[in-house]
Amino acid sequence: MTRIRELDVLRGFAVCGITLVNTWQHTVEQIGPHDTTPVDWVAENLLQSRFFPIFSFLFGVSFVLFLRSAAGRTRYPRLVLLRRLAVLAGLGLLHQLVNPGEVLLPYAIIGAVVLLPASYLNRPSLLLAGTGATVWAVLAHAGGVWLVPGLFLLGMGVVDLDLRPGALKPVFLASATLAVLLAGAWAYLWRHPEMFGFPYTVSVYPIAGLAGAIAYCTGVLLLFRHRPGSLAVLEPLGRMALTAYLSGTLVILLALPLLAGDGSRLSVLAVAAVAIAGQVAFARWWLARYRYGPLEWAWRCLTWWEAVPNRRGPAADQSRRWPPSLPMA
Repeated sequence: MTRIRELDVLRGFAVCGITLVNTWQHTVEQIGPHDTTPVDWVAENLLQSRFFPIFSFLFGVSFVLFLRSAAGRTRYPRLVLLRRLAVLAGLGLLHQLVNPGEVLLPYAIIGAVVLLPASYLNRPSLLLAGTGATVWAVLAHAGGVWLVPGLFLLGMGVVDLDLRPGALKPVFLASATLAVLLAGAWAYLWRHPEMFGFPYTVSVYPIAGLAGAIAYCTGVLLLFRHRPGSLAVLEPLGRMALTAYLSGTLVILLALPLLAGDGSRLSVLAVAAVAIAGQVAFARWWLARYRYGPLEWAWRCLTWWEAVPNRRGPAADQSRRWPPSLPMA
C-alpha cells in the first residue's frame, strides 16, 4: 500500500497536540478550581480545540481512501467500512470506561450516520454540506463534537480537489492572522466575560479554534514541503495514531498523582513531552519491524475478519508525497 507522507505527518502532529491538551484537561479536572497559571492560559487560548479539528478532517480523508481500497478487494466496500466503524465503536466503549468523553465512540457513530450515506454524494455536494454543517455547529452549539460531522464531510470533499501549488501560503497567512486576532479576543473574554453577550462568546471560541487548526495544518504542510526532514519524525506517530492516542490516556492516568500535586501545571508539559517522546520512539522501533501499529493491525484484522500479514518483509510499504492537486489513490 502506498502511504501519503503529508497525511501521516499531519496525523502525528495532531496526536502530539491532543496528548498535550488531554494531559492538561485531566489535570484541571483532577485539581478542580485553581488559580490560573501561564500553562492554563496557553492551553486555553492557543491549544484547546485546535487539534481535534485536524484529526476530524483527516478522518474524513481516510474514510474515502479506505473506501477506495476496499472497493478493489470486495463487492461490498461500504459493509466493510461499517464493520470497521463497529470495531472503532467497540474500542471507544472500552476507552470510555477510563476516559469519559473520549472521541472514538462519537467518531464511529457519526461515521456510520453521516459518512456512509455521504459516500454517495459528489464533491461539490460534500463541500457544500460540510461547510453548512460546520457553520451551523459554530453558530448553534459552540463547536465541540458538533463540529465533527462538518469536518468529516469537508475531509471527504477535498479528496482529488485540484488546488493551485501556491494555495497553501495565502491560506496559512489568512488563517494565522484570523487565529491570532480571535485568540486575543477570546483571551480578553476569558478575563472579562461580562463584556459580551452569550452568542458572541460562543461564536468566537469555535471560530478561533478552527482558524488555529487551519493555520497549524497549513503551516505544518508548508514546513514539511520545504524541509521534509524537520517533521519526518512525526510520520511513524501518524501511522500509529490509534495506538498513540489510547496509550497516551494510560500515561496520563498513571501520572495523575504527579499532575494533581503540581499547582504550577509545569508537570503537564513534562508528562506530555515524555509521553510523546516515548510514543515516537516506540513507533519508529515498531514500524521498522511491522507494517501496522499493534492496535492498527488488530483493527484491520477485525475489519477484514482475517489475519492480515504484519511483519515487514523485503517489499515494505512505500510512501509518496501528497502533490498539490491532492490525488489520493
